[in-house]
Amino acid sequence: MNIAVPVNAVDADEVERITTKDLPALVKQIDEECLYPKDVIRAYGAAGAYGTHTGGVEGPTDLTSAITVMSRAGEVCTSTAFCMWCQDALAWYIFSSDNDYLKTTLGPRVAAGEVLGGTGLSNPMKAINGIEPMRLKGERVEGGYKVRGLLPWVSNIGDDSYFGIVFHVDVEGEEAPRKVMAVAFAGAEGVKITEDHNFVAMGGTATCNVQFRDVLIADDFVLADPADAFIKRIRGGFTLLQCGMASGMVQSSIDLMKQVRPSLGHVNQFLEKQPEDFEAELAGLFAEIAELAKSPYDPSNAYFKRVLRARLKGGEMAVEAAHYAMLHCGARGYVSHGAAQRRLREAYFVAIVTPATKQLRKMIAELPE
Repeated sequence: MNIAVPVNAVDADEVERITTKDLPALVKQIDEECLYPKDVIRAYGAAGAYGTHTGGVEGPTDLTSAITVMSRAGEVCTSTAFCMWCQDALAWYIFSSDNDYLKTTLGPRVAAGEVLGGTGLSNPMKAINGIEPMRLKGERVEGGYKVRGLLPWVSNIGDDSYFGIVFHVDVEGEEAPRKVMAVAFAGAEGVKITEDHNFVAMGGTATCNVQFRDVLIADDFVLADPADAFIKRIRGGFTLLQCGMASGMVQSSIDLMKQVRPSLGHVNQFLEKQPEDFEAELAGLFAEIAELAKSPYDPSNAYFKRVLRARLKGGEMAVEAAHYAMLHCGARGYVSHGAAQRRLREAYFVAIVTPATKQLRKMIAELPE
């Protein structure tokens, strides 16, 4: 049975109010005190930010609005934009699945920002691409699976959050273990979450290690079993949504370069790249992103390679644009509270979050045509 899920409209005025009023007031605390801005993240959800891409495989499904809103928030704070991506990704998993229970219960609450959650796919994405082993292992029991292991780098979660997981199950008669993808609850019996990452930026993203000690994952929370075809279904959207973080970072760097032009333009003109150069590159990149966002369930390798290249370009542009913003701002960007140095630290996160620059290059090189 296919469940018809209403696709939310974004309240553009409310998104702009949050982005220009609520979020800027918290940026210093987010960066320096590792404040997790959950009220802002929920507010974006109430404004429709996470519900525009929930049409499922039957559609219509377009990621453009989700990416655009994330980008707008990212112009102010990459930590917040990243948490929005986590929220978007969880909704993407649920509404891309054939699990009608999750699509009618948890899914709408995630899309509305009432329930916050993470993606949980950093380790599986690396494991699938031969970078590290799968961290979670499951065992079939009555009514579901018991899962054990340690999952690092799960963001946007607290004790009352949900997040995606992939675990291996050994099956008699099969050489390779089977992958199962599901949604886990951080407050379940046997789950322990710990925040212990001392990042140079992005400390306000509620990023945790998650310990599973024989945690029961009920069948109602299984997204796909086996999961290989489902992972292929969601891979494009998972990766493309991250471009919102990248484009927001590039735009904020352009703005910083322009802000100092009245006082420093006479010398900044000798720098190799100017804000107009990045504006032209960003316009071209976003045009490609918007085109790809119209068909996120395209299963072809040709489509996915375009997505990977767009994501790679976004990460590289984010670092380069932030680098030039620092050069344009000079000493005023190098002080401890300077916006330019904060954006440069955040930009490196865009380049190293899964899939990182090196992983993207590996995937592009190895993906068959």
